[in-house]
Amino acid sequence: MSSGFSLNAKPSVQTAAAVQFLTVDEESAGQRLDNFLIRLLKGVPKTHIYRIIRSGEVRRNKGRVGADDRVAAGDVLRIPPIRLSERVEEKAANPAPAREFPVIYEDDAFMAIDKPAGVAVHGGSGVSFGVIEQMRQARPAARLLELVHRLDRETSGLLLIAKKKSALKGLQDQFRERETGKTYLALVKGVWPARLKVLDQPLHKYLLPDGERRVKVVSPDDPDGMRSVSLIKVAGRMPAPAALATACPDGFSLLEVTIKTGRTHQIRVHLAHAGHPIAGDDKYGDFEINRQLSRVGLKRMFLHAWRLRLTHPISGESVELYSELPPELKNWLPDTLHPAS
Repeated sequence: MSSGFSLNAKPSVQTAAAVQFLTVDEESAGQRLDNFLIRLLKGVPKTHIYRIIRSGEVRRNKGRVGADDRVAAGDVLRIPPIRLSERVEEKAANPAPAREFPVIYEDDAFMAIDKPAGVAVHGGSGVSFGVIEQMRQARPAARLLELVHRLDRETSGLLLIAKKKSALKGLQDQFRERETGKTYLALVKGVWPARLKVLDQPLHKYLLPDGERRVKVVSPDDPDGMRSVSLIKVAGRMPAPAALATACPDGFSLLEVTIKTGRTHQIRVHLAHAGHPIAGDDKYGDFEINRQLSRVGLKRMFLHAWRLRLTHPISGESVELYSELPPELKNWLPDTLHPAS
């Protein structure tokens, strides 16, 4: 697809491009409008993209369109003039450093990498760059590299990157239709009751006074609640280190958590709401226990994207991928976990 887009901004000057019209091609059909524009308008802040959608400046077939509406082949989109500020110009002049990440699986359609904790998946919200920007710099010859889904910055593990538009659409469709099996390993405070296997509680996103995003469980009849389902299996239990024996007398439980919906902070909020926050979680966790955990060697949140089951978007074959626990988590666990009772 050729958009004809030209962002001819000059350093230190806000410059407007002309109104542009483009036609959605077959491979882009089915994408959310916001994701489509984010990929098209490289370097334009996401906040600005959402602003021009909300204001009605972006039009589809001459009508208004929402950020979560999906584009179809043949749709004609009107894109208003885009202004680039000094900050965006500086970012364009200082691209992300090239970086490769450990590859778990790769073929012509997509790849699965092992994302370390502490690295954002993409730039934005105060982060200059993330995994995808670094991968693009490391692979300049790649025709396409796009995130299929996201992981929290503090979470490690499996992350999918599409290398073809058809693979991107096919994989995102599977995530949207809940056809994938996505399982995390989480270490939580206390003894998780083995009988509690399903958490089906709606979640609602809100902002703190300083603008930081948070999520909370709301009642089933809350109009702002989004249905969220997590399946829990106890993998084992471990006693607390001696230094935490008083603060956490019941020790910890290692859980396998399979999410049937992919809401923001879903696992972290569901487990904390159940009274078993994730060890090291600095947003929803037990802050006193986190402080003591840091002293005995656990300096990050113990949440890891461990296993992913999916259908290959091109061949249709079943694929099962695993990411082993990174050393900073694996070394903190005892050699043998107590079985779930």
